[in-house]
Amino acid sequence: MDTTASYAPILEVRNLSIALPAGGDRASAVRHVSFTVGSGEIVCLVGESGSGKSVIAQGVMGLLPKTLPVTSGQILLQGEDITHAPLARLRELRATRMSMIFQEPMTALNPVMTCGDQIDEVLRQHTPMSAEQRRAKVLEIVREVLLPDPERIIASYPHQLSGGQRQRIMIAMALVLDPVLLIADEPTTALDVTTQAQILKLVLDLQKRHGTGVLFITHDFGVVAEIAHRVAVLRLGDLVEMGPRDEVLRRPEHAYTRMLMASVPTLRVDERPVDASAPVVLKVHGLDKTYDDRSWFGKRRQVHAAKDVSFEIRRGQTLGIVGESGSGKSTVARCIARLIDPSAGSVLLGGAHPGEQAAEIATLSASALRPLRRRVQIVFQDPYRSLNPRMTIAKAMIEGPVNYGLSQSAALERARGLLDLVRMDASALPRYPHQFSGGQRQRLCIARALMMEPELLIADEAVSALDVSVQAQVLKLFEEIRERLKLAMLFITHDLRVASQVCDFLAVMSRGEVVEIGPAHQVFGAPQHAYTQALFSAAPGRDFSFGA
Repeated sequence: MDTTASYAPILEVRNLSIALPAGGDRASAVRHVSFTVGSGEIVCLVGESGSGKSVIAQGVMGLLPKTLPVTSGQILLQGEDITHAPLARLRELRATRMSMIFQEPMTALNPVMTCGDQIDEVLRQHTPMSAEQRRAKVLEIVREVLLPDPERIIASYPHQLSGGQRQRIMIAMALVLDPVLLIADEPTTALDVTTQAQILKLVLDLQKRHGTGVLFITHDFGVVAEIAHRVAVLRLGDLVEMGPRDEVLRRPEHAYTRMLMASVPTLRVDERPVDASAPVVLKVHGLDKTYDDRSWFGKRRQVHAAKDVSFEIRRGQTLGIVGESGSGKSTVARCIARLIDPSAGSVLLGGAHPGEQAAEIATLSASALRPLRRRVQIVFQDPYRSLNPRMTIAKAMIEGPVNYGLSQSAALERARGLLDLVRMDASALPRYPHQFSGGQRQRLCIARALMMEPELLIADEAVSALDVSVQAQVLKLFEEIRERLKLAMLFITHDLRVASQVCDFLAVMSRGEVVEIGPAHQVFGAPQHAYTQALFSAAPGRDFSFGA
């Protein structure tokens, strides 16, 4: 990819400033930002949460709320100033000359309309095509985004498609009228590496075919290395660095960019010391989970979400499970935590501490299971959904221990100590979840899980939604906690870079089965199974050397 070529500008952002509401942590969401996106060019906008990336994208599309007014500067689309364009004009431009792909297609798509009708709606609003012509165009764009069985896809509702298929529908809607500018706001963050690779290749192919300029917003530097011509780095609303991809990623000039580059995890895995004599905390043997899927018309089919899964984790060790969406990773975790009941197999929770008895938890009743629940705790992907928005942090943290008989004063004392462990101040206790950043909320969720003094900590995609710098901090925190408390950890992720940083052992899952398992350095260094090899080869930016 030539990152030094010049491109005729499609989008020009000139000295743009966007205000924040009074009482915010700063006066402006964006301050005096200037950059261009050329025809056939991909510009990646990077930076931590709160840096102003999505605000700029919304400003270009005319989607800013009234509480975020543009206070200075210009936004020019093919030379036309659209900074303060009337809503009628913006509606004419959307989809025809500029389009946007959002991060989460399930919330962006209408759940009560078929996917075909949602693409057709774009054509109905902006073209004089007949119904027959529109249907032909819908089928054509669905084929172009490489969706299988187009007739079935356009008749399906969003919930009937996979995450990658829903994202392809969003891309089809965005490109059906050949816009000159495409804005992609974190479109691959929640996707596994193989689906992510397919979506990135699709965006690249369509962008080259249509000559579209792309403003791509992401916090994944592997993606940036894979697709960018130029990179713009934002920090707290300021554009601190911009240039060709190789210059910015390999030879960053600004201290903030260097910090971001230093935070990017590598795919290199060194052999980690393992205590083979440590007691076994978790032993899973022959675990199976089968769902009966019934359609509205009474048809029944069985879905094997997990098949004959076996592994063990010793005290102080971390086992990572990786694989594509739908491979069964989270199903296994939920069976172990008994959030769902296994269909077959054994889940033996060992006595890692003196005097504790091993327990077979796969078949226990709810009442018999209750005393054992404190020994297994889970940290979920989205900390905001994991915390009750109406409960203070103090109440959320002490709820579990108090339910198990600890006094409120003793629970609060334990909470203060754990907040210190996760590098949060005790002043967080009387506050509410919405008053914290995403990284801070995840630290609070980790502290809440540790309140129960578990033997096994399950992290289910616990860092996938975090910025690269915050992600690095939370991963380091997991390592410190594991070493200090000698916890066993089950770490589930679709991000191979994350797995390489924290896992002693790695299990690779495909279609409900463990296809490869072993020490992490061996699996990363010399993968044996064809699926594992394909998974690793799909990792974006795998051969790119990031500067620091």
